[in-house]
Amino acid sequence: MKNHIRSIIFILLISCFITVSGFSQGKQEKLDEKTTEEVLPFKEFIRLATTNDTEFEQILIDELTLTYQKALQIPAKDLVFSVKQQHEMYLSQNRESPDTTLGLSKLFPYTGTELSLSYEVGSSIGSSSESSEISFSIAQPIAENAFGRSTRLLDKIVGLEVDIARHQIIEAYEDYLATIMTVYYTWYEDYQNLIIARSSYKENLKLLDNIKERQKENVALPVDVNKVQLQLLSKKEKLIELEEKYKNSFNVVKRVVRRTGEKTFIPKEPFKYTSLEKGFEYNFEKFTEESRTFEILKKLERKSSFQVDRDADDLLPSIDFLVGYKVAGEKYMIEEEDNMLFAGISIEWPFSDQVEKAEYEVSKIEDRKTNLSTKNTYYKLHSQLSNLYLEIKKEEELIGIADEKIRLAQEILEDESENYSFGKITLNDYIQAVNDLDTARFNKIFHESEYKKLLIEWLRLTDELVERKNISSKIEKVKEKYNSN
Repeated sequence: MKNHIRSIIFILLISCFITVSGFSQGKQEKLDEKTTEEVLPFKEFIRLATTNDTEFEQILIDELTLTYQKALQIPAKDLVFSVKQQHEMYLSQNRESPDTTLGLSKLFPYTGTELSLSYEVGSSIGSSSESSEISFSIAQPIAENAFGRSTRLLDKIVGLEVDIARHQIIEAYEDYLATIMTVYYTWYEDYQNLIIARSSYKENLKLLDNIKERQKENVALPVDVNKVQLQLLSKKEKLIELEEKYKNSFNVVKRVVRRTGEKTFIPKEPFKYTSLEKGFEYNFEKFTEESRTFEILKKLERKSSFQVDRDADDLLPSIDFLVGYKVAGEKYMIEEEDNMLFAGISIEWPFSDQVEKAEYEVSKIEDRKTNLSTKNTYYKLHSQLSNLYLEIKKEEELIGIADEKIRLAQEILEDESENYSFGKITLNDYIQAVNDLDTARFNKIFHESEYKKLLIEWLRLTDELVERKNISSKIEKVKEKYNSN
């Protein structure tokens, strides 16, 4: 009768152990509510990271250079003032005279038109008195860069390069954002695993105390105590490993949000960003029609096509139509002037044109290469996203299986605890049931974390994580910060 009462007490103790252990997720939620540690939700983490992490500023500062790309590459339209002063000595005539030339010139790059105005005063070999001349001329290219055609092509090429660079800045921003989002998911996964490990260690500690009590009552053998102690050491070993892993991920989080000091905070379960309920083909077609990636590919094709046209233009001879007006006279004020109106053509035509021909052929090859790259990228992305889609769906199924395994492991542990208390199974069988439940719970945390990380990778690859309008204000702040310095 006495042993029967002890068995009943042991069953109740084991049942309490299972109840507490089996519902550790509910216990974790209560822990979050009662903890004095600061909770750092996912959205707040992202806000702090994008505000404080200077990696983002380093990415966005490249935007500042794009404003100057056309000024760097398009021929300058500045008004140029020139002065030339020289002292001339006529050795055979034993005399000397100063010579001064003033000039103004202006290029209109988008039409190719160049205006020149000059004034020159000085003496000549045939006369010792000063003479002066003022001239005005217009040069208009009519073959190579005819009416600014090559410059306008260059303007389109540079414009496409700037657009592509802006897209690439957003992609770099998006890539880093995906990285820090994964940091949070890893932190949350490590936090959940640590809670499970702590709970398991505490409950196994209680189990050891219960086994020791049974040994005192001659119900449990010394070998049973040793087995539970070994189990407890394994749980402690796992706990130490997970504590170290959690501290590492926590330190990464602190770096991202730029926090220092000893203050700690804990994560909150992040929400799921997206689902792919409409199937792969629908989502991939949407990606090809709306994404930055394919917009960049289209711009690259247009850029290479414009480059072919521009290199073809360079094969033409340089022919300028010239028209001008000249006034020449005596002394500084052009006295007794002669007026002249002139018009003509200036031609510069290299007959071999070796470099330009080579550049033209290379640009045609690069154009074909760009077209092939677009096609290859399409199929590469289709395969990559298709496999990623399969991984996402796999994780969805594994999460469902993990839930079912936890339910079954919980029921098995409840049954095995009763069986062990009545001596129907060995302690080894009971310990195995305990470990199976822990394994199932760790497994679910892993698959949930992998699922969320895969969704973030899908959004990153399909350009859905960041849009330019979402970071325009951040770009403006970077500009303001730069201008203020």
